[in-house]
Amino acid sequence: METPIQITITHQVTYDGATFNVFHANKGEGLVRHSHTFSHLTMCHSGSCVLRQEGIEKVIDKYTQPINLKANEWHEIEALEDETVFVNVFAEGKY
Repeated sequence: METPIQITITHQVTYDGATFNVFHANKGEGLVRHSHTFSHLTMCHSGSCVLRQEGIEKVIDKYTQPINLKANEWHEIEALEDETVFVNVFAEGKY
């Protein structure tokens, strides 16, 4: 397991208490291992990526149902191909 090259948010929108972080990534780029005090959904809109958690590795693409990532559990996301777009959605202030 290699660590993805850290990327930054491409677009961030907050609407009615929910924040949408949109990431554009090329192969090998993504979000390094981290956790939050809040849960969030992750979905892939273009390309594909691998979502890693403790003991779990799941490949997701535009056909995959959004994945719920629980609060306080580490995870990382890595693009498997160029021009991958994935989105994290959360409502931090509700917890």
